[in-house]
Amino acid sequence: MAMAIMQMQNLLLLLLAISMAVVEAKPRGSGARAASPRLYTNYYRKSCPRFEQIVQDTVTNKQIASPTTAAATIRLFLHDCLLNGCDASTLLSSTPFNKAERDADINLSLPGDAFDVVVRAKTAIELACPNTVSCADILAVATRDLLTMVGGPFYTVPLGRKDSRVSRASDVDGNLPKPTMPISEITRIFAQRGFSVQEMVALCGAHTVGFSHCKEFSDGIYNYSKSSQCDPQYNPRFAAGLRKACADYHNNPTLSVFNDIMTPNKFDNMYFQNLAKGLGLLKSDHTLNSDPATKPFVDLYARDENRFFTDFALAMQKLSVYGVKTGRAGEIRRRCDQIN
Repeated sequence: MAMAIMQMQNLLLLLLAISMAVVEAKPRGSGARAASPRLYTNYYRKSCPRFEQIVQDTVTNKQIASPTTAAATIRLFLHDCLLNGCDASTLLSSTPFNKAERDADINLSLPGDAFDVVVRAKTAIELACPNTVSCADILAVATRDLLTMVGGPFYTVPLGRKDSRVSRASDVDGNLPKPTMPISEITRIFAQRGFSVQEMVALCGAHTVGFSHCKEFSDGIYNYSKSSQCDPQYNPRFAAGLRKACADYHNNPTLSVFNDIMTPNKFDNMYFQNLAKGLGLLKSDHTLNSDPATKPFVDLYARDENRFFTDFALAMQKLSVYGVKTGRAGEIRRRCDQIN
């Protein structure tokens, strides 16, 4: 009898141990929605301690060789994060069976330097820490480092993002801001992602670096109306200069103009100062300065660069963690342009 009781107790202990192991193996929050692991600033401290130094070295060399890299990478980062979250889905190439985000019309003008700097950093990191660092984390840190290189504010980038396995061009239309959209539509895109009007205006300040192709604003400088060749919101001398610079854009679609003609390679608040002078390049720039919901913030940032830097850094940090994939929701790609 004593032996039978002891065997029963051992069996109960074994069953209890098994049930505990099952509970521990189940994702936290299963039955509802599994909780996502947090991002950490020191996520790669042990697994890839030189990660941030490798990224910094890579972007420094690239920016010195190609000074447009910073603006290009900021734009790529915005396009990637605003769509379905910061998951490097815009880096994926199309396949015979799928047209990827990067081949959607609005993304065809994303500069090659931005893709190249991420590939270079990924290559160097794979040599040091194979299958450890996501392309999404590389893009997030590279963007921050390049921003500071051209004079922009520093902000902390928490790490631990995974790379998306999905990238569809069909997801893009209507979900990324276009310069021809009314400000209400652009505001809607940001609001759906939890960004206020002020945060949206701050992020638009990224136009203080980089350039836009002539076809993106040609409607405003050529044959605008029967009574005016250009949109009256343009400074007339500025519009005349744009017409001259873009004269051959039909034959040469790569023709482009700096978004900020005053300090094109420096991240500052000159973009906002330009708007009041009729020196905005895109239709969305002009409406940003004329719409009663956004103009107060344009005026604020035009007169207070420190406030712009503070708000821009906070908005970029917020954007960098929007819709991130963690845990099993994504993967660590071996190559940034294709899923494993």
